[in-house]
Amino acid sequence: MGRFGTSWRMFKASWHVLRSRKELAVFPVLSGVASLLVAIVFLTPAVFTFNDANQPTAGSYVLFVAFYLVTAYVAIFFNAALISQANLALSGGDPSVAGGLRTAGRLWLRILPWALLSATVSLILRAIEERLGFLGRIVIGLVGMAWNLVTYLVLPVLVLEGVGTKDAVRRSAAMFRGTWGENVLGNAGIGVFGFLLFLPSVALVALGAAAGGATLWACVIVAVVWGLLVMITVAALSVIYQTALYRYAADGVAAPAFADTDLGHAFRQRG
Repeated sequence: MGRFGTSWRMFKASWHVLRSRKELAVFPVLSGVASLLVAIVFLTPAVFTFNDANQPTAGSYVLFVAFYLVTAYVAIFFNAALISQANLALSGGDPSVAGGLRTAGRLWLRILPWALLSATVSLILRAIEERLGFLGRIVIGLVGMAWNLVTYLVLPVLVLEGVGTKDAVRRSAAMFRGTWGENVLGNAGIGVFGFLLFLPSVALVALGAAAGGATLWACVIVAVVWGLLVMITVAALSVIYQTALYRYAADGVAAPAFADTDLGHAFRQRG
């Protein structure tokens, strides 16, 4: 089975899981709400620490960095919760929002070092990128892309194997060597899928702009709601695919839930 065929089968299985277990889409919603609260807590006081020339002070930068780190942890926390329940669904179990939150709560200390490491690396790469010219930015952008690809399976390893961050990074890197094609193709495919889903929002805004008046506002509201639903769907689908790719990379035996699915066939072929 080629890499394209395998990634396509895992995408279809991930989409099937999300369609049949819509409660999994609650985790990105919770993550977004929690991130909004974090922004209010950190960014509101940061605004009041600017100096008389309306320039950020040392206190402002401390709050900005704290905001970035806490936001990264929040995203990873809820992704960990989703991974635990996506893995359960892929195994034929009965996932739940409460179950995911309990699992992430038990793992809060284990995922903390990874949240700090990933956020710190992103901050460093961004700081370097801002100080370089055009070619330097391209190089740093490629370095960041490579980092994201190699560490793509770190969180599933942390959640599902019970190891520490150092071992999870090594395991993810080892898995990447065997699944780089499915990794790249799957993420690119999900991006294209999200883009296509988002196109109706653009069409609605264009239609509203042509009509004007109350129709414009109605179209904008519907477009915004649709866009939010697309963002939630793509976010949940991405994490489910991440979990499916981990299961595939780990050479797991196809669970009963996959007996009649393409992903089960992919697992059997790899085994």
